[in-house]
Amino acid sequence: MPELPDITVYIEALHRRITGATLAGVRIRTPFLLRSVDPPVTETTGKRVTGVSRMGKRIVIALDDELFLVLHLMIAGRLKWMPAGAKPAGKIALAAFDFSSGTLLLTEAGTTRRASLHLVRGNAALQPFARGGLEVLDAPLSDFAARLAAERHTLKRALTDPRLFSGIGNAYSDEILHRARLSPLQLTRRLTDEEVARLFDATRATLREWTDRLRAETGDGFPAKVTAFRDGMAVHGRYGHPCPVCGAPVQRIRYAENETNYCARCQTEGRVLADRALSRLLRDDWPRRIEELEGP
Repeated sequence: MPELPDITVYIEALHRRITGATLAGVRIRTPFLLRSVDPPVTETTGKRVTGVSRMGKRIVIALDDELFLVLHLMIAGRLKWMPAGAKPAGKIALAAFDFSSGTLLLTEAGTTRRASLHLVRGNAALQPFARGGLEVLDAPLSDFAARLAAERHTLKRALTDPRLFSGIGNAYSDEILHRARLSPLQLTRRLTDEEVARLFDATRATLREWTDRLRAETGDGFPAKVTAFRDGMAVHGRYGHPCPVCGAPVQRIRYAENETNYCARCQTEGRVLADRALSRLLRDDWPRRIEELEGP
């Protein structure tokens, strides 16, 4: 799922292309995309774009007459900038937004349609999309610490909870926790003040670093490779590869459709965290320490 760095670069690229442009129309290819009925999407025709912003992991396109297009890419949704009037091709094309400056295509890989589009009128109608998560890059340490202590969660769950923190998902939470040298299963209310400060610094540094890297990669173009698995990541998507800090093999915990990646030596004092499914299957054969995996 595109997270804060990816969404930020998308928004900056869109701002350069559509702010001040006129929306000639929206071509929707699947009825499952549009999740609102009033106002009708035809009301956007002829409206000028007044701004583009981020709300959590959502992209908000502001139009004249206080109309707002709210787009959530979910896991597999992606955007592509094309010449004006470009035709949405293939089964993955969900919609085309025809601006006077060009056409924005929305695609979604796979067969499960999770991406969503809402059209609302007025700032008050935007509030249901604001999950309340803290914007860590704009917040002081005290606010960050208060959010961590607000609920009893693991660090992994807390960082990815949109009600607590804005724009952080599975990929960057792995990178943040590795940088902070903290276990993904550490409980939020059991952190020392020093650990909270370390996590705060790691969160801000990771999000800023990756936003800058993606900006440099994109330049004046449009983001073409938006993915949760990037070269240069320390642990996310790197199961079995050596940790760039200590060289130990990166470990993982699988659950549902996601997995958590971490370095046992850097983050858990050498302990291999139990995988809910695999550790139950292996039982006594499940390795407890990273040394058991590395051999003599």
